[in-house]
Amino acid sequence: MTRPALLRAAAGPLFATAIGLTALGVPATQASAAPPPVPASPLAAPVTDATEGDRPVRIEVGRFEPRTITPGSLVSVTGTLTNTGSSAITDLSVRLQRGEVITTRADLAFDQRDPDPATTVMSPFQPVDGELAAGAELDFSYTVPSETLRLTEDGVYPVLLNVNGAVDGAEQQRVGELSTYVVQQPAAPTARTAVAWLWPLVEPSHRTPSGGFRDDGLAEAVAGGGRLDRALAVIERLPGGATGDGTVVAPALQVTLAIDPALVEELRLMAQGPYEVDGRAGTGTDDAAAFLERLADVAAVHPVVALAYGDVDADAVVGAGIPAVLARSLPGTPAGTAQDPPGTTRSDDGAAAASTSGAPESPAPQPDAGPGDTGAGAAILSDALDVEPRTDLAWAAGGAVRADTLRVLQAGGVERVVLGADGLTDGEDATGHADPTAAARTTIATASGTVEALVADPTLGALVGAAEQVDGGARLAEQRYLAELAVLSLQAPEGTEQTVLVAPPRELDAGPEGAGAMMADTAGLPWLRPATVAELSAGTPVPAGDLAGPPEAPALDPTGVAGLVAAAASREDLAGAVVGDADLALRSYDAAISRAASATRRDDAEDFRAVSAALESALDDVLGRVTLLAPADGTYSLGSSDAPLVLTVRNDLPVTVEVLLDLRARGGSGLSIGDMGLQTLAPGERTTLTVPTEVRQAGGFAVRAQLTTPTGRPLGDEISLQVKSTAYGSISLIITIGAAVLLGLLFLRRLVNFVLRRRATAPGEPAGGPEGATLQPPNRSPV
Repeated sequence: MTRPALLRAAAGPLFATAIGLTALGVPATQASAAPPPVPASPLAAPVTDATEGDRPVRIEVGRFEPRTITPGSLVSVTGTLTNTGSSAITDLSVRLQRGEVITTRADLAFDQRDPDPATTVMSPFQPVDGELAAGAELDFSYTVPSETLRLTEDGVYPVLLNVNGAVDGAEQQRVGELSTYVVQQPAAPTARTAVAWLWPLVEPSHRTPSGGFRDDGLAEAVAGGGRLDRALAVIERLPGGATGDGTVVAPALQVTLAIDPALVEELRLMAQGPYEVDGRAGTGTDDAAAFLERLADVAAVHPVVALAYGDVDADAVVGAGIPAVLARSLPGTPAGTAQDPPGTTRSDDGAAAASTSGAPESPAPQPDAGPGDTGAGAAILSDALDVEPRTDLAWAAGGAVRADTLRVLQAGGVERVVLGADGLTDGEDATGHADPTAAARTTIATASGTVEALVADPTLGALVGAAEQVDGGARLAEQRYLAELAVLSLQAPEGTEQTVLVAPPRELDAGPEGAGAMMADTAGLPWLRPATVAELSAGTPVPAGDLAGPPEAPALDPTGVAGLVAAAASREDLAGAVVGDADLALRSYDAAISRAASATRRDDAEDFRAVSAALESALDDVLGRVTLLAPADGTYSLGSSDAPLVLTVRNDLPVTVEVLLDLRARGGSGLSIGDMGLQTLAPGERTTLTVPTEVRQAGGFAVRAQLTTPTGRPLGDEISLQVKSTAYGSISLIITIGAAVLLGLLFLRRLVNFVLRRRATAPGEPAGGPEGATLQPPNRSPV
């Protein structure tokens, strides 16, 4: 390398340091008196620091210490460099450089939008041994005294991990970079931040509308390394819980588990085993049983909130005009009846059948609608996990809720709702972005009164939910989490405590390396304090505005929602025909609708449309399971004018229903059909209906027959009949009698004429002619 290049490399850090100190108000003389940076090895010092062009090196950080810098500490970074390019890279070196201090959350948010180039202070480069071939990996480590970074005040500092190298032996340039933050907090914090966690255990249902399994995706999710397995492992690895001698120790951080009852129900169905998936044996029986056991252990030491059955998308169903779907899914009142009990499912022909071939002789208990003031969802969790879940808290999908949805939730036993900051007009006040203090509890004024709300921090939730997908790895996601909470404590008035609720996305993909470390930080750093959702609910509410209305975030696909509406309409028509408690009788169908309407389907429109279409078809088929049976040849014969028409009806549903029979004769002049009114059909049986008729003329008649619900919705198929009658109807009888009378009158007329002719013959004259006349034999034809 050239001498001018060497001079630039040596002078650059000093010049940038002087500029940074001047910007902080430090005189140049003081700057010159500051401790000099630690010199790098002469053999490793690169000559340029190019910032343009591609970055062929990907950096993964495994260790970044300390989490909070204190005077005299060493900053240590270790990790892996991966060459994603096609050329070898040699002469590798790495350094850490920082930007301007950040002390407020608003400034930290601005830095995320417009990152600080982190050139205020640059520590010296340190060499990385070895070269990096194309596609190869190379471990690195970097250590620098905290004094070298010149952290002049408490706060959060943007830092850049800068990797230089020579590509194909060319001049040194920046080949990789990674941004993060370092945190310096007061030795004795003047304010603290209390952090509570709401942890979702939710999965889109893998069941069909009839209760079977459409795929084996849940088996993959709960198996080792699966999404749900890792999410549960985060909670399991927190300090506390059951000890070896059976003693239960409350963990320092209690995480509130938000559990979908439909998920637990599905796991129980799998755990009973064996079960079928598309005609083949399912693979998740052992993993499902193990996961349920683990979940019960965790639920014994952490609070549990019951979500709506299926985690139904509340805003979607209310906005579509089917609020009853939400009401029947809520766990807080007996009206929440939706469930599809393990142990039995509805087979394709509607009859009750074993859920699997080879079902166990003693199936797991089947929870009915919840006892007392709770619903089926609470009963499912109570029965499976041996807990009494909280049912008065609703977690709005997407962080927002409609006003009319809130009314349905209130009617269903919900007293508090969890929203995101975007769900309220002044939600950023609650999260410390627009106000120095952060307070998670607020209230919402509605037409029916005040509703309590907890405001979840969307930034922290997103960080936790995707910790393993962050550039650089989970450790850097954790560092960003600490930076967010650090500025909350720094900007708050002295002696105060902020409250924050962390609620990751429903389908979080997180594990102990990221989310677990963040939880441990909450309980281990002096300026943070672990709290619970219940504790936040008891705090002092602060204003955060009104409901902001539906968010711009993705909602359920409109085409799929139309299918939900059609299915719900079929369900309501069927409910009008059910004898007794329709909600209890149709709870399995209600469960199928709720599973299809899950908020977890917002991100997969294609799958949601397929699930919705299958649901709509299934509910149509349900209405077709009550039907008339046509005669073999389609013909009925009536032997008299008032002979009844006998029809056979089949009810393949597992419930008793009331139906109407709609019979109409084409033309309607010769056959009159009586009204039978409502007919009651027993479940799983055939019933004979005797329909009164009156025939007014002999002959054949075309008749159309259709069963309907009391509301007029057709049930089953319409059948066409040919009705023949040999009996005299009233008109035919009148005609026949009239003809007989006329014939009698004609005979009587002839008789009268004959008598009159006899009387006209002369007195004493023989009837055959004059007396003495010779009687002539009659004329005969020759033989």
